Amino acid sequence: MSTDGCWRRHVARWLGPDGAGDRALALAEEVPVALAYNGVPHAVMMATPADFQDFAIGFSLTEGIVSSAAAIRDLRVDVGPRGVEIGLRIPGEDFARLLARRRRVTGRTGCGVCGVEDLAALDPAPPRVAAGPRLALSAIRRALDALAGRQVLNAVVHMVHGAAWSDVDGALRLVREDVGRHNALDKLIGAGLGGDTLEGGFANGFCLITSRCSYEMVQKAAMAGIPALVAISAPTVRAVDMAQEAGLTLVALARRDAQMIFTHPGRIDTAG
Repeated sequence: MSTDGCWRRHVARWLGPDGAGDRALALAEEVPVALAYNGVPHAVMMATPADFQDFAIGFSLTEGIVSSAAAIRDLRVDVGPRGVEIGLRIPGEDFARLLARRRRVTGRTGCGVCGVEDLAALDPAPPRVAAGPRLALSAIRRALDALAGRQVLNAVVHMVHGAAWSDVDGALRLVREDVGRHNALDKLIGAGLGGDTLEGGFANGFCLITSRCSYEMVQKAAMAGIPALVAISAPTVRAVDMAQEAGLTLVALARRDAQMIFTHPGRIDTAG
């Protein structure tokens, strides 16, 4: 298992009829990460081998397993030859609720609801987010301009997702990366709510994601109290409907020169 999330491999390189050769290429690594609560296995996710504690905290919060990071009484990470095992201790009432859900998840890089047993297990109604401050469109553009330069792993492997938190002025405060878009967002949320990194949590600012915005990305953002979500790619209809219901401002297809505001545009100052 690498220490920087990627491995170097020699691969054949073909540039044309006369341009054969080989080169060293950096490839993103993904490893199985097993999460267990109070000794009971719950989920196995494929993830980039970095920021394991952030991931475990964020996953626990956005999946509704615990109501706050403070409810996690112990968190242990064991890196082994076959993957990573993360053991968490949570209160009895949270654990009882988890067992009642009877959810087993085998997550892959493109999967958001793998392992849900039936349609009734989906929770389409996340909590409403707080109103939050008005955001200048210029701040969103400033953050978009800065994001690529903060994606250290992606600059090497050219394929991992990023999730970032910006303050109201467009300055990036936190960035996390992962082969899975859900994992990148969970890592960001875990980093922001798992310690004293962000004073006041996610109340004042907005979140950027480099992936498409499907409904579970909106759901995770709302569970973390994020008032505005900016996605570089397009949203799904379900994501837009959920953002509207949750009071979350959704900006998508966001580029440096153009942005589309899908829900709650009153939070965005387009003149700023």
